[in-house]
Amino acid sequence: MKLEVKKLSKKFNNITAVNNISFIIDKNSTMGLLGPNGCGKTTSIGMMLGLIKPSEGEILFNGTKADTANNIDILSKLNFASPYIELPKKLTVKQNLEVYARLYGVKNLNLRIEEISEDLNIGQFLNKKNGELSSGQKNRVSLAKSLINKPKILFLDEPTASLDPDVGDFVREYIEKYKKNNELTILLASHNMSEVERLCDNIIMMKEGSIVDRGTCKELISKHGRNNLEETFLKIARSKNELV
Repeated sequence: MKLEVKKLSKKFNNITAVNNISFIIDKNSTMGLLGPNGCGKTTSIGMMLGLIKPSEGEILFNGTKADTANNIDILSKLNFASPYIELPKKLTVKQNLEVYARLYGVKNLNLRIEEISEDLNIGQFLNKKNGELSSGQKNRVSLAKSLINKPKILFLDEPTASLDPDVGDFVREYIEKYKKNNELTILLASHNMSEVERLCDNIIMMKEGSIVDRGTCKELISKHGRNNLEETFLKIARSKNELV
């Protein structure tokens, strides 16, 4: 599924959180959404998910505008994962997956839970309460929830934050394999530059609510004369002037 954002803005009272951003994520590609804390990444994702109403602009999925009339059909094809948003702590992992599977109208619910549990190696704690899990286990459960409906567009907000290198690599490898075998468009917000270089086809750099640069990782590294994406990120983030 193709995602297109046109002149999207969001104001909270007199504060502009997102300022006239536009971009396209082609079907089956992965776009990195980068920027310092407070630059508008989370607000932008919230608008794309239908959680926050834009002040201006349009969001289109396969050319169809996201609005009240189309939201149910569109939202059924989206999903989201973030380590900062916990699933209900008192429900078991299986109960959480069942709830979300039903919300998305997943058919063959038990078969899908069994399948995703095996893929992400969470079967051994399916009957454990979510609040009793380690951060790495919670992260994998969140990813399982985000894929329970086999979405066409997946929003990932720092999917490997706070994970040890081994679990982080497992998650990145799983995302790569899943995307290779399924029709999936991804918007990835991350502060892990090596992760972005590994997973993303293109990146957008935001600063103070606006897009200030964009391109492939190699293009931006070369453009700014740096050795890697982390050095490029720091140069753009610390620059006083917008670059695009």
